[in-house]
Amino acid sequence: MAWDPGQYLKFEEERTQPARDLLARVPTVRPARVADLGCGPGNSTALLAARWPAAEVEGVDLDERMLAEARARDPRTRWVRADVRNWRPAQPVDVLFSNATLQWLPDHAALWPALLAQVAPEGVLAVQMPRNYADPTHRLMAEIAAAGPWAARLAERARTVPVHPPAFYYDLLAPRVRRVELWETQYLHVLPGPDDVVEWVKGTGLRPYLAPLDEPERATFLARYRAAIAAAYPPQPDGRVLFPFRRLFVIAHK
Repeated sequence: MAWDPGQYLKFEEERTQPARDLLARVPTVRPARVADLGCGPGNSTALLAARWPAAEVEGVDLDERMLAEARARDPRTRWVRADVRNWRPAQPVDVLFSNATLQWLPDHAALWPALLAQVAPEGVLAVQMPRNYADPTHRLMAEIAAAGPWAARLAERARTVPVHPPAFYYDLLAPRVRRVELWETQYLHVLPGPDDVVEWVKGTGLRPYLAPLDEPERATFLARYRAAIAAAYPPQPDGRVLFPFRRLFVIAHK
């Protein structure tokens, strides 16, 4: 199932806020080259271009639909179709930025040093990743996948979560850089109702579960998931839902 820019951008403001918060902690420098790994539709890349208008900014993503949306939004930025794991810039970059991408990739013990190697001396690697895989949104999709007639087909989709506790990234990066900053933020998104929680994860975490299913199984899976989410995220007295979302931030100063 390809990425759907429209589905992803239903919550553009909420998805972009962590990128703003990460960028706010990146030191005030004058980078010549900046790269945004897993740029998606370009919402985070636009922040980088605005922060450093004189820099050469590159957005990198593997999904062509996301890149098409990014190009339409900003034809001036250089957009590159590449797998983040294999991406190698022509020259080391001064700021290597990644917002909500690396959680999709395995083997962080090898991945992060490889990315750090693409950062120029005195440069910065700045990363944000969701760390909410024990929350009802993700726990319930895995439970429904294991309990339905699709269990055998979805068994391979139950991947090991690659995002480790903060100490893992500190121990991995500290011997390789001058300084490491780490923090976590739990955002409380105010959504109109439980169905909006489902719409949120349809743009991201639900994709691997829905992709192998045809109709009507996909509709059945979603119906079960909607019912479970409605019970897990009861509305407030005004009908709205508070949707907690924990994210891990890491800045490595080379």
